Amino acid sequence: MADQPETPTMETLDPQTPSPPSSSSSSSSSSNVSYSKPPNPSFQNQNPSPMPSSVTRLWRPAAQRNLRNQWSKLVSCRKQWVSSSSSGKSHATSLVNAISLRVFIFVIYMPSMELGVLSDMLNIRKKAGRKLFKQQETFQSKLLSSYKDMVAAVTQMVNASKSMRTFLKGPSNSALVQFSSFSGDQNDSGDGGGIPVFAFWSISSHEQLAEELVRMFIMELNLKRLLVLELLSTSCDDPQVNELHWSDQLYPGEFEHLSMCNLFSQETCEPVPPKLMDLKSDAPTVRSNNQPNPEVLQVLDSTLCITK
Repeated sequence: MADQPETPTMETLDPQTPSPPSSSSSSSSSSNVSYSKPPNPSFQNQNPSPMPSSVTRLWRPAAQRNLRNQWSKLVSCRKQWVSSSSSGKSHATSLVNAISLRVFIFVIYMPSMELGVLSDMLNIRKKAGRKLFKQQETFQSKLLSSYKDMVAAVTQMVNASKSMRTFLKGPSNSALVQFSSFSGDQNDSGDGGGIPVFAFWSISSHEQLAEELVRMFIMELNLKRLLVLELLSTSCDDPQVNELHWSDQLYPGEFEHLSMCNLFSQETCEPVPPKLMDLKSDAPTVRSNNQPNPEVLQVLDSTLCITK
């Protein structure tokens, strides 16, 4: 062991991340991803106090570990997204096929069909209709579950992209130097004064890259919500009872999760409608059509299949 200094110095990184709110604790049987609000530290200070050189030497390895952890979370969330998206495509295709079969049998084929001896069976048409509708409900539930998993994955991506800074925990002259993912001092920007962490990349560079990556998933999530809404609405029997609107929650707590992804407008109190990047959407609030149109169903299914 080297000569012991007069004051031993240690560095640790607090791995804690924000715990999920109680309202988001309801879990889906098909999802192991929990929801948590991303930290919102204040980085507005224009003249942060520089760290002592001794603390900076300890800050860099702590910041490197934190960046590795956050990028690993992003990779894990992307895998969760790919899995949920693939499942959603499969369930959407099954739902479209079930709707098309039901429309063909009861709108085109059944009215002119001679049942023969089967006509003696009481309510045979209604029983067959209920069976097919139950099949639709099963695929609807699975599709919605996949959508919830995708929302969970994107929410955690946002959380990770906003947790890349490493803050000094406690006074810099303390005998035990600790670091945290949360800001305890408004003069601490969490980026080590802009010094590179890996090669020439600073914390801000990593944040910008992560933000650009997450933004792509956020935009695609917004489009997938529109497709899921249409598929859930198209298979409804009673438009007056089951009609869905863009401003409706597809599951309890959805709006809270969408707000974490900046997909919920506090002004209109409804989700932000899909739009092209950096362009303002002047389209009216989306309202779904409950009538099962084969062409529309095919377009919805194809759009889900070509999105990643």
